[in-house]
Amino acid sequence: MSQHRRRAHAKRRGRRPISFLLITTVTALVAIAAGLVVAISRSGGGIDPTAAALAAIPGSHAAAMLEQQRQQMILEDSAAKTLSLVGSPKLATRPTPSSGSSSSSSSTPSSTSPTTGGGPPPVVTATAPTPGTNRSIAWGMMPSFGFDPKTQFSCVDNIWSRESSWNQFAENASGAYGIPQALPFNKMPQAAWPASAGGSSSPSAQISWGLGYIKNTYGTPCDAWSFWQGHGWY
Repeated sequence: MSQHRRRAHAKRRGRRPISFLLITTVTALVAIAAGLVVAISRSGGGIDPTAAALAAIPGSHAAAMLEQQRQQMILEDSAAKTLSLVGSPKLATRPTPSSGSSSSSSSTPSSTSPTTGGGPPPVVTATAPTPGTNRSIAWGMMPSFGFDPKTQFSCVDNIWSRESSWNQFAENASGAYGIPQALPFNKMPQAAWPASAGGSSSPSAQISWGLGYIKNTYGTPCDAWSFWQGHGWY
């Protein structure tokens, strides 16, 4: 129930006792006046009629009713005040977030993702492999094909480590052969072929052919490595 309706209800309840009290008061006054008239008419015994009438007021029925209505009015007035207090609306207060917290619906994400740009890829500086190994042969041949081994050798190493583990005798079931896994093997010079085919499995011949193939097909070893990553072959 709203505060307005409760207050109106309390006011309506208060009007009826006041009207009744007014009627009772008038009736009491009439009774008192009549008593005074009777007392005056019977005076003669030396008693002050006015004092006698006033003394009789507290004990009269009208006075008792008047006091009862006064007490009832006090109680109803207290009840009306209580209803007004209970009916007072209380607005809920929204909690204020602390300065160190952030709303989950309105917080700004931190920029942690790497930025994409057109900058050059990081330069990888490789060190020369152990001399006398097939890797060392490739390192020494790369400048003749226009490749800087310090930045391109790691890409060659990534490809051929996966294709043949740098084994000049590696042979695939499909017929690919040698360090670069040429398919068929007779694409390479005869010196690179297996001994069963009249070759000698020369690491230098295989590597030379492989570097030339990379240059003619992809441009650089690192471009060939990018293709290999997406396809699993080159």
